Amino acid sequence: MNELFLKLGATYPIIQGGMAWIAESSLAASVSNAGGIGLIAAANAPVDYIREEIRKAKKLTNKTFGVNIMLLSENADEIAKMVCEEGIKVVTTGAGNPGKYMPMWKEHGITVIPVVASVGLAKRMEKAGADAIIAEGGEAGGHIGELTTMALLPQVVDAVSIPVIGAGGIGDGRGVAAAFMLGASGVQVGTRFLVAEECIVHENYKAKVLKAKDIDTVATGRSTGHPVRVIRNRLTRQFKELEKNGASPEELEKLGAGTLPRAARDGDVDFGSVMAGQIAGMICKEQCSKEIIEEMFTEAEAIINRINKLF
Repeated sequence: MNELFLKLGATYPIIQGGMAWIAESSLAASVSNAGGIGLIAAANAPVDYIREEIRKAKKLTNKTFGVNIMLLSENADEIAKMVCEEGIKVVTTGAGNPGKYMPMWKEHGITVIPVVASVGLAKRMEKAGADAIIAEGGEAGGHIGELTTMALLPQVVDAVSIPVIGAGGIGDGRGVAAAFMLGASGVQVGTRFLVAEECIVHENYKAKVLKAKDIDTVATGRSTGHPVRVIRNRLTRQFKELEKNGASPEELEKLGAGTLPRAARDGDVDFGSVMAGQIAGMICKEQCSKEIIEEMFTEAEAIINRINKLF
């Protein structure tokens, strides 16, 4: 176990992905209780709601859990202050530069781990004072970059001196072992936790992930500069058709507005946005968070031991 995860009190070097409208107190606490680092996703949710979820999680676990903050959110400033007030020890960030919050977070002993999709951004985050980096490849679900994990992760590892956590396309022990071989200090996993027993996402959403095949995800919105990986459905067909016909970013934004909660909370998996990574085709069973984590790392250990015997 590396120093970063030891400092956070984790048994396993794994962070649960900060999935908007999905990652809340129940899932975060279950992952932390299982030896990982669970996350509550702030996204665009009201500050009082996130505060309530943090307090719920504190009742469910005495282990370290964190909050994922989307820096482009209108309430990012308020969330940034609130995590200090609530004694949160880990913050992951996306969609922006957390530099302006660093002095405040450091003063409160918060470990800051930005999610990045390029070497340039990783370097900027290190200069801004990040404690570690999550290098996320385009195999991941939700908002993605261009590079794959296989290409991105080793380049980020070579470019920065702080720990790097691999993300995107990791869903079993083989993925964990591969991330370590590429130089990662740990992994972040989102899609597999969608089917955790403790995950509150709608059962229709879980069923969509469990039924997915290898080619069932697609990246929409590349024409807008903000691609999102989701499972194919009637919404993605509409989206792709509009993109093909040269629709404006405004038209596309309008079509996509509110579609994630429509799928995650309401269960509309035809016209809702079912965000999931390319490993969805590998997921075939619902398990508790503890079983998921222990299975992944038992597999990874066996793979690494087998590889060691080859040399």
